[in-house]
Amino acid sequence: MKSVLERFLTYVSFDTRSEESSPSHPSAEKEFRLAEVLREELRELGLGSVTLTDKCYVYAKVPASPGCEKAPALGFIAHLDTAGEASGAGVKPQIIENWDGSPIPLGTSGILLSPKAALKGHTLVTTDGTTLLGADDKAGIAAIMTAVAELLDRKLPHGPLCIAFTPDEEIGAGADFFDLDLFGAAFAYTVDGGAPEVIESENFNAARAVVKFKGLSVHPGSAKGVMINAQRVAMEFDALLPAHEVPEETAMRQGFHHLTGSSGSVSKAEFRYILRDHDRGLFEARKEQFRKAAEAIDGKYGPGTATLEITDQYRNMAEVIEKYPFLISRAEEAIRKAGLEPLRKPIRGGTDGARLSFMGLPCPNLGYGGYNAHGEREYADVQGMEQVVKILLNLAESFGTAPERQV
Repeated sequence: MKSVLERFLTYVSFDTRSEESSPSHPSAEKEFRLAEVLREELRELGLGSVTLTDKCYVYAKVPASPGCEKAPALGFIAHLDTAGEASGAGVKPQIIENWDGSPIPLGTSGILLSPKAALKGHTLVTTDGTTLLGADDKAGIAAIMTAVAELLDRKLPHGPLCIAFTPDEEIGAGADFFDLDLFGAAFAYTVDGGAPEVIESENFNAARAVVKFKGLSVHPGSAKGVMINAQRVAMEFDALLPAHEVPEETAMRQGFHHLTGSSGSVSKAEFRYILRDHDRGLFEARKEQFRKAAEAIDGKYGPGTATLEITDQYRNMAEVIEKYPFLISRAEEAIRKAGLEPLRKPIRGGTDGARLSFMGLPCPNLGYGGYNAHGEREYADVQGMEQVVKILLNLAESFGTAPERQV
């Protein structure tokens, strides 16, 4: 049987970076390459119900073991795509066995990695400093695949299990074409949260904002009192927003606005933002700040100078998960049984589970055993991934053999 490390090293060899500007679904055709591999691996495990859709969703069902057929169907979900400014192509993992606690050189890049001190003595997988690793979320995929293989090989008791691997989670589109009926689960967990002991049941409310600025370009020699430089107007707009409510100055449940990209010339410019807040009221107030800033720009330079578009992306899943406390207590038990102490924390971001929860599939998030996602300093803890496998097996057994505890 393949180990979780073997599976992980295979999966990170695929470049599956999603493309936010793409109009297609999935956003990048290359996501299909990993999806096809997973479809075949699931079939090789003996699962008869395996589907790869034309939108790049992989679904599989693991029938209940004898005596557990009446248990509710439980789902495990991870995503195929990766994200970040670092490349996801040509990943060259470094395996550091029995890490001695000293900084780790990442290839010849000149980068020194200092992992969490608590991982001393563990086997770590790092990048070579030139790409991301892809543990987010290929460590989650590897843990789910390994858990399914062990479940079947060891004939452990379990109820019906539903598996899904989604595209485009990193660009907020992972739930766009998720088929709840084809998936078939009553409850699910995404495996997309970092350290193996983590349980995440609340996340940001999220929106995307695009502000387009219209300027007036004339010859700079005769520009006085006439030129309107759209780029400078864009910077003026940004200066109207709360200066300290940005990612680099906030933590935990503190919200922020984040300038993710910009482009422009004298005659036109565009600023792109994401808006985040755990509290719904503060989230709506943050969107209002943007509207007032746009109104102020129009008031100074004329109507239509600033055009604002705000698009809601996802909501705080705490609104849904709080109605299903057993999902958290079961996860806590499973984590303790795996030898860890559960850690509840809010997500400073979102997961597929946030949107799926509001679609009718309550879906907290579990850890996958990786750290420093989306960059060259990303790394995975092999023992952590192995503990995630145990956590998933514990959950499968818990839901399969004690369904009455859900009420």
